[in-house]
Parts: sequence; structure tokens; C-alpha cells
Amino acid sequence: MYGPLTVLGFAGSLRARSYNRGLLRAAQELAPPGMEIRIFDLAPIPLYNADVEAEGDPAPVAAFKAAIAQADALLIATPEHNYGVPGVLKNAIDWASRPPGESVLIGKPVAIMGASLGMAGTARAQLQLRQCFVFTRTPALLYPELLVARAAEKFDAEGSLTDEPTRERLRELLGALAEWTLRLGVRADRGLKGGVVARNGGDALPSAEELSPEELVDEAIEETFPASDPPAWTLGRG
Repeated sequence: MYGPLTVLGFAGSLRARSYNRGLLRAAQELAPPGMEIRIFDLAPIPLYNADVEAEGDPAPVAAFKAAIAQADALLIATPEHNYGVPGVLKNAIDWASRPPGESVLIGKPVAIMGASLGMAGTARAQLQLRQCFVFTRTPALLYPELLVARAAEKFDAEGSLTDEPTRERLRELLGALAEWTLRLGVRADRGLKGGVVARNGGDALPSAEELSPEELVDEAIEETFPASDPPAWTLGRG
């Protein structure tokens, strides 16, 4: 059991019966005990405009940034449009990345998933997101990946995830996100930074106040994925 952990989920699709919105709803159903997933709708967020920003963040942007700040981790479901991240999602991340050096994205653990009709399962869009998060210093979970290909065969007419193997992989992703967040020692809205004891026992992690975001990620990777003990979910998955 984890927790309490608050995860903010958002999808890069505005369609009501979107497969990626369906992934987020399934995540709410499958979240491990102690994890709460809150879904944020990106539809009200306007296109980024520096002139608008200079006058103060619009209310939907301020609400989005506040929701990120209050969450312990993020869960993003992305479609893939033309080999890349949909505009609605990239736009939201652009807003959240402001102001430079003080963004709510800095040090925030994130897991990425996505569903598409094709065979790639949003692999290229997910890679683009990971590139964005290098610049924003947002530590993205490395494994497991959740690439839902041929989504029409795995969701019902209402956009709900029905494929049991995919649901099981989603459970694995959520468990790994919880572990990743605890390993990083990030508990944003409760001020508990570091000193988190490993789930399976062992020493507490170094305080987040003593390490840079990059050092925190290095520590978390070493603790979560020891070189001699690769993650079980990476084996035999192809």
C-alpha cells in the first residue's frame, strides 16, 4: 500500500470518447490503494501568448498550475498526431513550463502513456514528451512503457478500456509511478521532501533539499532499477 499519493492526470485529446481519456478513467479504477488520481480537463486552456502571460495567467492556466503544484506526481495520456504530440497537450505544457526556472514542472515525477489506432501505440509522441521534460527538468518514469496500439480493439463504444492485458499493464505502470514518486522523495502538497523509507525496507532516501533535481533522479534510478536487477516488467515484452 502506498500513500496517500495524489496524481494529476490529463489527456492530450478533447474528444469526449477519446481512448486516452478512457485510459485515465481506467487508471482511476486501477490505482493502487493510497493513490488518488484527479483528472484535469485541458479544454479551457487558451493558446500560449506571451502578451497574455505578461498581464497575468488566465484563470484556466492558473488552475492548471495550481493542480500540478498540489499533486505528488503526473500521469499523462497522449494521442499521436502526425508523428508527434497533439497541440492541445504541448500548449498546456508550454504554459506550465513558465516562468523559466520556477516552473511547477521542475522535479515533478511523471508517467506517460498513450493509445492510438495504429501499430506504434503513440511511441513517437511519447518520445517527444520525454524530450520536452528533459528541458523542464521533469523526471519521467523510464519503465514500464504503456503503448496501446490498435486501440479500437481494446476500448468499447463509450471509450472505456476493456482489454484485460492492457489493464494489467496499466496497473504495473501505476505501481511503478508510486514507487518512482516515493523514491524521488517528492510529496509536494504536504511538504514531505525526502526521508522516505523504501517500501521493502532499507535506508531512508537523502533529503530532496540536499540534492538537485538531476541528482534526485540519479538516486531514484539507482534505488528503483539496480544494475543487477532489471525491472521484471521489461522481460519478454518485446
